[in-house]
Amino acid sequence: MADILPFHQRRAPVRDDEAEPLWREVLGRSLRAERETQGERLVDVAERAGISPQYLSEIERGRKEPSSEMIAAVTGALGVNLAGLLNGIAGDIRRISVVGPRPARRPAGPVLMAA
Repeated sequence: MADILPFHQRRAPVRDDEAEPLWREVLGRSLRAERETQGERLVDVAERAGISPQYLSEIERGRKEPSSEMIAAVTGALGVNLAGLLNGIAGDIRRISVVGPRPARRPAGPVLMAA
């Protein structure tokens, strides 16, 4: 049988600027930077990718966790090499991690965990 661990609510909240970024946030920033570098409008890239401009905006803001198919559609619409994009993202994450260890991101609300 699993042990029940106490839930401590007195922890100080972790500020967003201290937490390591999520994969989807770094991906979104990279996609937006590439789109803006090319001088592309969000609606045009979304149309070529076959997704709504709202969904692409949410991806770029790191609000949605896109599937591999969606990532491939957006990179294809931008004419970007997927491997190059992923290498750039990995480098961004490495640079962020080198700054120093950061506290883990905590969920904003209650979490239900299965035993």
